[in-house]
Amino acid sequence: MSASAAHRPPHPAVYTLLYFPFGALGGFVSVALTFLGTRHGLSITESAFLNGASLMMNWLKWLWAPLVDATLTPKQWYIISTVGSAIGVVAMASIPLSPSTLPLLLGVIAVASLVNTMVGMAIEAMMAAVTPQSEVGRVSAWFQAGNLGGAGVGGGLGLLSLQSLPEPWMTGALFGVAFMLCCLGLLALPDVRAEGRGRSVGEAVAQVLRDVRGLVSNRSSLLSATLCFVPLGTGAAQGVMTQAAVAARWGAGEHEVALVQGVMAGIVNAVGCFMGGWLCRWYAPRTVYAAMGLLLALAALAMGLGPATPETYILGNVLYSLGVGLSYAAFTAVVLEAIGPGSAATKYTLYATLSNFPIWWVGLLLGYSADRYGGPAMLFTEAGLGVLALLVFAGVSVALRGPSAQEVKQ
Repeated sequence: MSASAAHRPPHPAVYTLLYFPFGALGGFVSVALTFLGTRHGLSITESAFLNGASLMMNWLKWLWAPLVDATLTPKQWYIISTVGSAIGVVAMASIPLSPSTLPLLLGVIAVASLVNTMVGMAIEAMMAAVTPQSEVGRVSAWFQAGNLGGAGVGGGLGLLSLQSLPEPWMTGALFGVAFMLCCLGLLALPDVRAEGRGRSVGEAVAQVLRDVRGLVSNRSSLLSATLCFVPLGTGAAQGVMTQAAVAARWGAGEHEVALVQGVMAGIVNAVGCFMGGWLCRWYAPRTVYAAMGLLLALAALAMGLGPATPETYILGNVLYSLGVGLSYAAFTAVVLEAIGPGSAATKYTLYATLSNFPIWWVGLLLGYSADRYGGPAMLFTEAGLGVLALLVFAGVSVALRGPSAQEVKQ
């Protein structure tokens, strides 16, 4: 056991605070900027590219995850990446939103999101090192509450402040200061050493790769990876429903969007996270994740079949947000159960990358679907993908029923 693991684990509320910059920056892009995109001359598809640029970095982050494990300590990486995220949100808020500035804004979003991924990696490394298996469900709930609650605040407060403050950069500065204050949460956590301490970078990376290789020979890890990779419980429709042109299909405007995609979404997401974390304490996390993914598909289907009214938009988004919270908390429990403490930033990132890939491509597909066929068709598309994903996972589970190579050796 590592020295850090010997300490009494901190109250998991600290992960809510620490993860806030990650969620808030994502919410600022996926809600605030995305909603305003169609108000400033962008098409629905072009506005979907804003969130797509952010999600692409979350998909590709496995490329640089070993550096976080192999070089500095998780606390050092957290401070560096949080400062970078603060600078990034100021830059995003300062760029005028228009078709002519879209390439520049996409580039800034991509760079800021790349830096922001290291916020998550640093927390994941610390969390895996100090969390006992008995606390996985509880920790997952608080962790994802920071992610989704932060997204709600970043989206709702970001949208309202961009519309009301005298200059857009002031909104970025407000969030930048909030991000920096989150560093105070590090005081509650023990020091977790870098995986590369006392080794060359090459030796440290080699150790990380050995730790990762151990995952692929384990049936349980492969099942968890499959569940992450299929388009189940993605929550991708949330970003599309944020857009002004899509919300208008239900007669909803900026106030309804700011309400249900902003702070209220954060609260409902957090409730879903705690419900999901509680379920994972009593049932197998993979089972909970699969069930909640199906619930999310049913919520999308119900909203698509409902009448085109603001009330349907509000109720549908609330139910959808609850499902997202349930799914995300279960996802974290699945991953923490699978990875163990060694090279945790890289191993967690690999699972997150598998999960972010369908969030990315499904989000773009849903944006195209809404642009071409309308909001309800977009929701039907997501519901259909969720059911198909569940069937694929069931098939893989049957195919992997035999013992893995590692399990045979033991």
